[in-house]
Amino acid sequence: MPLSEDDIGIIEAFRNFVEGAVDADDRYGLVGRHDAEDASTRATRFEAGPECWLEVAIHIADPRVMVGFLTNDESLGEEAERIIKDSGSTVQAHVGEGFREAGLAWPEPPVELIREPGEYFYFGTPLDLDEIPDLEWNDIRDKVVRMLEGYLIAFGPAIEIVAVDDEDLGEEEDEDDW
Repeated sequence: MPLSEDDIGIIEAFRNFVEGAVDADDRYGLVGRHDAEDASTRATRFEAGPECWLEVAIHIADPRVMVGFLTNDESLGEEAERIIKDSGSTVQAHVGEGFREAGLAWPEPPVELIREPGEYFYFGTPLDLDEIPDLEWNDIRDKVVRMLEGYLIAFGPAIEIVAVDDEDLGEEEDEDDW
């Protein structure tokens, strides 16, 4: 389904809003846009740590927004799964707790886990839309920003562990150079 000029403008305004909403928050890293070549998905990614991102992706054909955590570091994806398992929780309840801490009452949201071995791990929650113009609604925008923060809270411990491990590796390499 080709997008109208109005839909393109709505998507651009939505992305600008989300990026602006977290711009002053130093917990989010650099932002990048990663759109599918066929324009079926418009993704905005925020660096969250080494080889990992928080993502807000707009899916065009079946209008929805996916908010999630993405990594191309297999050990980080496994670490995230281990943290959830060790907590005795389900991935839905774990993400729901992050949402709660971010001010969003959604105790067990749907969470899609996509694994492409050797490529990436993705944990994402869909937010269905009736149509693209729904992206203009303040309640949708607020919910997406809170979902993004919820994913940051939920997956922060895994990111921190891997970041510390990477720093330790760097220190060992420096010592070997002496």
